[in-house]
Amino acid sequence: MLNPGVFLGVLVQLALLGSLDASVGLGPLGWLAGAAYGVAVAGFLTFGLTRSSGRSLGPADAVTLGRSALVGCVTALVADTAGRETAVMVVLASVALVLDAVDGQVARRTGTASRLGARFDMEVDAYLILVLSVVVAQSLGPWVLTIGAMRYVFVAAGRLWPWLNDPLPSSMARKTVAAVQGIVLVAAASTILPVWVGFVVTLGALGLLAWSFGRDTWWLLEQHAFGTAPVEPRPRVTVDVA
Repeated sequence: MLNPGVFLGVLVQLALLGSLDASVGLGPLGWLAGAAYGVAVAGFLTFGLTRSSGRSLGPADAVTLGRSALVGCVTALVADTAGRETAVMVVLASVALVLDAVDGQVARRTGTASRLGARFDMEVDAYLILVLSVVVAQSLGPWVLTIGAMRYVFVAAGRLWPWLNDPLPSSMARKTVAAVQGIVLVAAASTILPVWVGFVVTLGALGLLAWSFGRDTWWLLEQHAFGTAPVEPRPRVTVDVA
């Protein structure tokens, strides 16, 4: 049975897609992309809740679910309008990024932090970065897709080398680098920057992301090679994609 909170999230996603359709117009492809994203999120949360013995969604998860609905709208716009509604997309993505600082605070203040909430938060962040990289790649080149794909490559590598799945210590540098990706990609997608400036700052963001992943990979390799016990994961993170 679908969790009431998850079901409400699907309804919110559909309602926002309807609002987009009424305001800027949304074709079948946009509806399909946005609805498919909403269904995928519902499946992810349902599976996670089942594995956590039917735990209900907390207040922080509700904030993340709201962010996720905005990301679903960004997905619909990118799939349907091919960048024609840049202003709307940028506003939605910006709000989603700003709210990323809220769900973690809500989790800590209400004492409702959880591993599922942390994972959900991180997956929403990673997917938004992927979608934004697709948008920016249209103007700056396909190399920008590396920003969105890097975390997924890291996760895939963890299937081959399980030690890459060991928990990492909390790092402000990692969180900052992850936050920079969203800010830079939104700025580049907005076209307010000259093309060459957008190219330089996006390339710089990619360099920072590569450094962050490289540092974490090296740390995990050292722990694996020398048999050091992994650190205990923190129950919830905010902007922590890299």
